[in-house]
Amino acid sequence: MVGDRVVASLEIASTGRERRKGLCGRPGIEGALLLERTRSVHTFGMRFAIDVAHCDADMRVLRVTTMRPNRLGRLVWPAASVIEAEAGSMQRWGVTPGTELEIRQ
Repeated sequence: MVGDRVVASLEIASTGRERRKGLCGRPGIEGALLLERTRSVHTFGMRFAIDVAHCDADMRVLRVTTMRPNRLGRLVWPAASVIEAEAGSMQRWGVTPGTELEIRQ
């Protein structure tokens, strides 16, 4: 959620195996994927470009980038998690550095 607005459904990758796999091998994603306990990502083996939002422990967005397939992302030390979505999603949802996100289950 951004403010009081639900912007997307969210899958959660909490195990090491789920985090390592991420979105690799998928043809796309509806919504987004949260990678818990993650500070950097890669797009090796991905079929599409993604938006990456690095978040701190309070789910405040620290950095948003778009990554093409077969790239190694920057390590963001203060990040506690990463949200991945198809490229263009973060802009469409209004997610920018400083945005506070809320996850509801």
